[in-house]
Amino acid sequence: MELPVSSQPQSSDAVAEPGAEAPSNVTRNRIVRAMFWLLHLAPLGALWSGVTWQAVVVCVVLYVARMFGITAGYHRYFSHKTFRTSRVVQFMLAWLAQTSMQRGVLWWAAHHRDHHAYSDRNGDPHSPLLRTFWYAHVMWLWDDTADAPSARVRDLERYPELRWLDRWWLVPPVTLAVAVTLLFGWPGLFVGFFLSTVLTWHGTFLVNSVAHLVGRRRFETPDGSRNNWFIALVTLGEGWHNNHHHYMNSVRQGFRWYEIDITYYTLVAMSWLGLVWDMKLPPDELTRSSAR
Repeated sequence: MELPVSSQPQSSDAVAEPGAEAPSNVTRNRIVRAMFWLLHLAPLGALWSGVTWQAVVVCVVLYVARMFGITAGYHRYFSHKTFRTSRVVQFMLAWLAQTSMQRGVLWWAAHHRDHHAYSDRNGDPHSPLLRTFWYAHVMWLWDDTADAPSARVRDLERYPELRWLDRWWLVPPVTLAVAVTLLFGWPGLFVGFFLSTVLTWHGTFLVNSVAHLVGRRRFETPDGSRNNWFIALVTLGEGWHNNHHHYMNSVRQGFRWYEIDITYYTLVAMSWLGLVWDMKLPPDELTRSSAR
């Protein structure tokens, strides 16, 4: 199944050759890599600050909110354009998604479009079938060539506010971290912000790694994508990955009534308020419960 025209790689030059990155970008990626691992230790600050019930609530709320930003924003909107929205809501979705510290909106969408164009084949940035589980889960993020050539996201790059967010991708998470600290103190920072950030990272990464190895295959797609109910729960619906790879243009990824897809339910509620519209749904034959 082909990607939408705007989602297809524009040329063979879109994938950077190994070693092609400028020295400044290599240095930047190394800094980001070090920051990534150090932030895994940041929640341990709670041993000094203590843990409050408010901080725990903030952790849960931020996990759910930012996971929605990733699934509805980064994935279903910016990567696949499965619904339409206003420019204001578009910016808000990008800001919310970027508070997760998973780099910028153009970077995320470009790499995800490559994942679908080359899924589990040469060119896929994070396939556990081509490389290792650990590489697909996290290590691919730090390849020194892992920048986002603009040819893959021309449709998004035409918005100057998205280009600005992508360049200054740390502004949303830093703003959120400062706000949480001012409102809830050090426990809010270490538990509410840092712990929820790490949990959001690995919840998202499960789709890249486990969802191509463990679960059921309803559709015979040319890749290893699988439906995994546990991943669907922790990612608000992204675990129905085989469904998604079979029909990637659908805003709904849980094709059966019993396949919980909280992101889709939330987008439906937003459509009632006029915040999103033109939501693309799978053909009826894919949603019939008589099929396995």
